[in-house]
Amino acid sequence: MSFNWQEFLSFAVDVRRKTGPGYSEEAADRTAVSRAYYAAFCYARNYASNQQGFTSTGTARDHQLLPRCFQQHGKYMAARRLERLREWRNQCDYENAISNLNVIVTSALEYAQRVINECR
Repeated sequence: MSFNWQEFLSFAVDVRRKTGPGYSEEAADRTAVSRAYYAAFCYARNYASNQQGFTSTGTARDHQLLPRCFQQHGKYMAARRLERLREWRNQCDYENAISNLNVIVTSALEYAQRVINECR
């Protein structure tokens, strides 16, 4: 049985703005952005493989190749959203300080849902 990648988006929505023993609201928000990206990326990757002939390399290169595939098939907004989601995910996963994290989280959740909707 294949994993339902939309669950990552559900998790991202759920974890957003939470705290717990040993982690802050910022850690939860950063995790939400990361999971939102991977929900959209993996859902879109599977869609592109099934509908557009995309062949995954199984490497980091796929993060560049997938938006290009969407552009080639006229799904320009989905391509741009994937690229922006990846930028936000990289910020959240690698940067020590992030400005406007709350805005990024809100936007990432919205963008991920839109990418998924465009792949239905």
